[in-house]
Amino acid sequence: MLNFSIARLPRIEFGTGVIKKLPDIITGYGSNIVLVTGARSFLSTSHGQSFLDQLKQRAITWQHCIITEEPSPALIDDLVRTFANETFDAVVGIGGGSALDAAKAIAGLVKIQHSVMDYLEGVGPELPYHGPALPFIAVPTTAGTGSEATKNAVLSVQGENGFKKSFRHDKLVAEYAIVDPDLLTSCPPSVIAANGMDTLTQLLESYVSTKSNVFTDALAISGLHAVRDALIPLYHQQGELAQHREKMAYAALLSGITLAQVGLGSVHGLASPLGAFYPIPHGVVCGTLVASAAQINIQSMLTRKPTNKALAKYLHVAEILCQKRFIDPQAAYNALIDLLVQWTNELALPRLSHYGLQETALDKIIANCRGSSMKTNPIVLTDEEIRRILLERI
Repeated sequence: MLNFSIARLPRIEFGTGVIKKLPDIITGYGSNIVLVTGARSFLSTSHGQSFLDQLKQRAITWQHCIITEEPSPALIDDLVRTFANETFDAVVGIGGGSALDAAKAIAGLVKIQHSVMDYLEGVGPELPYHGPALPFIAVPTTAGTGSEATKNAVLSVQGENGFKKSFRHDKLVAEYAIVDPDLLTSCPPSVIAANGMDTLTQLLESYVSTKSNVFTDALAISGLHAVRDALIPLYHQQGELAQHREKMAYAALLSGITLAQVGLGSVHGLASPLGAFYPIPHGVVCGTLVASAAQINIQSMLTRKPTNKALAKYLHVAEILCQKRFIDPQAAYNALIDLLVQWTNELALPRLSHYGLQETALDKIIANCRGSSMKTNPIVLTDEEIRRILLERI
């Protein structure tokens, strides 16, 4: 039986040069927008200057917000209050995951003037969200989070009592996702590495998710092929860079679609408390943990649930990434873990201790990791198994 249900997706415009369509798309919504960009602002590039010129030619006005780090609830509330007395037709987010998440949250709140804390999962009153939301247009400039295709805005408070939680609703899904691989040109190697491993992790975790289905599996498999072929050469700036950028932008988009539909797994379960309590970039968490998490998942299933269908999927991922057929499943699992470790090292992803995590703090991380992502991991991990994932990368 091929039963599955797919939630709302954006209208997707993908390809080199599609950024040129953005001014006309905006015009279709009105003449006054909120423009949200990242710290390494798109607007300072040639693409950005051309975009602003096109807005001026169309008499489109804008209020500009620059997001310099992962957005916090306080930042979102301040921005929403700032816009309380203005009328906007749309919100346009151009940047990495932080800029897109901030834009998504602003779009959801500016018309209703509520605090985002009213709606965050796992904190506050968790009121039902009814909107209305402003139309949101997402333009990613990195290949990583897939936020252009998801319905959640991830917000963080860092520190000892911090948290990393989602404001999530179908009304927050972008009207348009404008994915132009040319916009990745300015990404430095460290961003390519962290975001690329986030993409890889999202594709892998959604593929083995307990909610996976034939539709999302097909997308995840396609994305894994793209990451295999493009991530390492793009990081080293080798070969056909335009093709590598295209493949990574494609893979990131697919990872956003699959995670939004079927969820993730243990790496993203751990990313929430790690990113809340320590200044660890999200992509670094994913890249540094994906090998050890895959290894513990496989070992746990072999020991406690050897009939789990995710074991066959891990074997398939090994064959995709290693470009080799395996007769012996254990040889496939070993090869997959070895390759993930190799990539983690080659991409120079730091260990968790680099950001201050010590073994004495693991109990707190483990106690706070069982959110929505952990619930779709292919097997329920014990506290000791989660500890082993972390110990491998301290």
